[in-house]
Amino acid sequence: MVATSRSVERALHLVRLLATPGRRGIALTDLARLTGMSHSTVHRLLQRLISERLARQLEGSKRYALGSLAFELGVAATAQFDIWQPARTLMRAFADEVGDTVYLVVRSGTEAVCIERVEGPSPVRVLTLEAGSRRPLGLGAGGLAILAALPDEEREDTISSIAPDILMQGKLTKTSLYASIADYQRNGYAHVRNRVTLGTSAVGVHISDTLGCPIAAISVAAIDSRMSRQRIATLATQLQGTAKHIQHTLKSDNDPATLR
Repeated sequence: MVATSRSVERALHLVRLLATPGRRGIALTDLARLTGMSHSTVHRLLQRLISERLARQLEGSKRYALGSLAFELGVAATAQFDIWQPARTLMRAFADEVGDTVYLVVRSGTEAVCIERVEGPSPVRVLTLEAGSRRPLGLGAGGLAILAALPDEEREDTISSIAPDILMQGKLTKTSLYASIADYQRNGYAHVRNRVTLGTSAVGVHISDTLGCPIAAISVAAIDSRMSRQRIATLATQLQGTAKHIQHTLKSDNDPATLR
């Protein structure tokens, strides 16, 4: 029983990692490194996931991605968990207004999951996340906003759990992470520059549920040259207004705390 439970945990860990890179997939070597499992173990679990259509090997490559069953399960879950449909309408209008790419991420444990990406009319677009991609809280602007808005004790527990991933992927130190959190709590918005993708900046604010708990975030990403200090301040104000509007659309009988 213990061995079976362990195998299930490892397989689910792989599924979460397969969701992160989107359509480009991820190499077996990277999966082994990120999980700490041997190449042979990862390969064996991948073959099992492939047989169940939860994973697939990309044609003509040695990279792996989510399989068709993951999509089918997602469609089935939408009816129960998609309380964000009204937010998508607001995001489309917001992206047209600001001109750049707008992201909506929701909290899933210690991760931020992108559930919507809307491209604005700017001729140079920043597409750092795909719908379904996952990142540790604190890495991107949206995830940082959620992390900074958590209650102190919960935030510390979260940081202890994900610090190695954040520091490695974002090329951060713990000092700079805590400084970013302090900036958010002082200014009311997160600003990251060249943290995930060189040459890009993003601004984000959190979205709370009816109990005031941070469950999501909305952010705008653009090339650095479009992110002057004045524009960052303007975007922060616009994001705060949009986040409040989204919060008003969340119905109390469909408590989004269930997404956490």
